[in-house]
Amino acid sequence: MKVLLTGATGYVGQRILPLLIQEGHDVVCCVRDLARFHIPDSFARQVTAVQVDFLKADTLGNIPPDIDAAYYLIHSMSAAKDFAQLEATAAQNFANTVGDTNAQHVIYLTGIVNEGNLSEHLESRKAVEDVLATGSYHFTALRAGIIIGSGSASFEIIRDLVEKLPLMITPKWVLTKCQPIGIRDVLSFLQRSLLNTKTYDKAYDIYGPDVLTYRDMMLQFAQVRGLRRWLYPVPVMTPRLSSYWLYFVTSTSYNLAVALVDSMKVNVVAKPNNLAAELGITPMTYREALEAAFTKIKQNAIMSSWKDSFVSGRADFRIEEFINVPSHGCFQDFRSKGLTNRTETIAKLWAIGGQTGWYYATWLWKIRGYLDKLVGGVGLRRGRTHLDEIQAGDAIDFWRVLHADKTEGRLLLYAEMLLPGDAWLEFEIIDGTLHQRATFRPKGLWGRLYWYMVLPFHGLIFDGMLSALVASDAVSS
Repeated sequence: MKVLLTGATGYVGQRILPLLIQEGHDVVCCVRDLARFHIPDSFARQVTAVQVDFLKADTLGNIPPDIDAAYYLIHSMSAAKDFAQLEATAAQNFANTVGDTNAQHVIYLTGIVNEGNLSEHLESRKAVEDVLATGSYHFTALRAGIIIGSGSASFEIIRDLVEKLPLMITPKWVLTKCQPIGIRDVLSFLQRSLLNTKTYDKAYDIYGPDVLTYRDMMLQFAQVRGLRRWLYPVPVMTPRLSSYWLYFVTSTSYNLAVALVDSMKVNVVAKPNNLAAELGITPMTYREALEAAFTKIKQNAIMSSWKDSFVSGRADFRIEEFINVPSHGCFQDFRSKGLTNRTETIAKLWAIGGQTGWYYATWLWKIRGYLDKLVGGVGLRRGRTHLDEIQAGDAIDFWRVLHADKTEGRLLLYAEMLLPGDAWLEFEIIDGTLHQRATFRPKGLWGRLYWYMVLPFHGLIFDGMLSALVASDAVSS
């Protein structure tokens, strides 16, 4: 069977792909940026990637007509004023295009929408569901609330709050009720509903057995981690203050924090149904989902993370637009040192940032990240998904990976911190020498002033980092 998978680089998309492969399906992955999509060698015979933007009609022809079914896993947490219209347009383009193929079944993963007063984002998801349901195919909507799994936005936000704050003065929305579900169960529902005639032309809430408040979830998380935490909700915290609270304490971007606060005021409790029984699924409890997530984290086996989505940064761009580092009108800091062990240097480069740090004066990087956070940037709190693996599109602290190739010995990062210009950091090994180049393309006078303000720190930070990367017995070139 040939299955169309949209959102293939997203949190859920990356996780369901190997399951579809294991079942013997051929999968066509729709991605907006082919440079971000990586097909493991073991999947290559069953996976085809096509570049499609459902907001751009000229890309829709890349979808093959011989698909049998499709998953719609496209969601936006954008704070743009017209996000609802954009989502509706994308859904309509998808419905029209897939309706002209051989597809018999479309599955949409969306949110639980049982309250009378919904947030703008939940209203938008319901509107998308209505659009998709008009297509000339059988349609199934699977509505989930909070998804708990290693790397999920909900899990990471709760983790940030609980592990960083022993005492919390919280917004009153922590008393909002929700019904979380483990990512494993979400994948089971998606997998077992595919081309299952019992699910055709229906909408189901999918959910775990626990109805909890956000306060309950944080306290249970603390118990699992062996921590004691005290939470005191107050009624005086405005939505803006709540957004700032999430933004500064967790690794969310400010735009995402605004969207989350808007949705967290709405109860997300499921309407009971018999889908789990029909599909042979026994959903795990919230505590079991937490324990499963930490098992993956301990094994360094996190398959995907919301932090690697572009919504976690400040830019929504295609990698190829920035992968060619400019030189005209740019400032550069170039340094190189000979190395004695290429394998060791590569290993250090591929572990840079996150828990490992930046090998020299990491405290200065932390200060820079804190200052970025103060002015609305991403800061350092995104960390990295994997301890020793890097792929194009990944987030590493306040950088985005544009290119990573161990064979070439080249790693290229683009800065997502708030800057008066664009910045790149490049490492490349050529003939036994590690070349390190920082490039800054200023915007206006402020950009030029910024470069000269930070220039005194470059000699300290960049030279120290380079020396650490090539090992202590390196010889300067």
